[in-house]
Amino acid sequence: MSSVAASIAQLWVYPVKSCAGISVLASALTETGLEWDRAWMVTDAQGRALTQRELPAMALISTRIRLSDIQLKAPGMLGLHLSMNEVEEPMTTQVWGAAVPAYDMGKLASQWLGDFLGQTERGQQLLSQRGPFHLVRFDPEHPRASDASWTGEVKALNQFSDGFPLLVVSEASLAELNRRLTEAGRPAVGMERFRPNLVLSGLGAHAEDQLRSLRIDVGGRTITLQLVKPCGRCSIPDVNPLTGETDDAVGKVLASYRRDAGLKGEVTFGMNAIVTQGLVAADSEEDEPVLRVSQACQVLSRS
Repeated sequence: MSSVAASIAQLWVYPVKSCAGISVLASALTETGLEWDRAWMVTDAQGRALTQRELPAMALISTRIRLSDIQLKAPGMLGLHLSMNEVEEPMTTQVWGAAVPAYDMGKLASQWLGDFLGQTERGQQLLSQRGPFHLVRFDPEHPRASDASWTGEVKALNQFSDGFPLLVVSEASLAELNRRLTEAGRPAVGMERFRPNLVLSGLGAHAEDQLRSLRIDVGGRTITLQLVKPCGRCSIPDVNPLTGETDDAVGKVLASYRRDAGLKGEVTFGMNAIVTQGLVAADSEEDEPVLRVSQACQVLSRS
């Protein structure tokens, strides 16, 4: 097993699943990933998760956490301000077919989402077929475990993410994709399209594929992240986060060189990760460890 030095170049948190992310300089690391990550989600009337796959305009909804409020903003809309600690009826939601208990955030949020997302043709169709839309909050009393076939004996928890608490990508991986996009006559894209939590510098292109773990020293405590599964990619990287419009350039270029034989030819970019060491116990009075941009990482490869 070999070890190299790297560092955290970017940290991203996505309070509402599939809405715009927030680039932060520091974030507490909890048992479900970075603090507030995917703690909320947009659903249809039956509780089924809605994402940019169905509604690309969700990319235009920005989120801000301030004091005890969550704030949503979108072009042409007045901001939506909700108390994080005030929820309404419990409801059962569905993420990739799995039942996930949650709480409805209320009629005002539902109306706001319908008013904005219903401005597009696709949004109007979904509202008529599956509406109204709801903003829901994850119920922490019902822990959601990641797929044990990838995490082994570690019970890795997450909230409304697709399946794992953290996603790790290297800067060089995006640089390589952008090189290929430019060669194909297409514009370069930003990291926000790939919705990572940790972006690493100091690694080669797609070196994260071969990593076994990251070790980060946080105030004398060692945080260990284990990289467990390549991240399969859907259509979301083809959504322009500035316009909410889609084309197939990114997907086509990725498919030309990023098919993973171990995942039946699925196109992958980045690695899903779990925390195996350094978390604070639920009954502990210790502060949660804080990850910061520019923090050094010891990177252990599989070879």
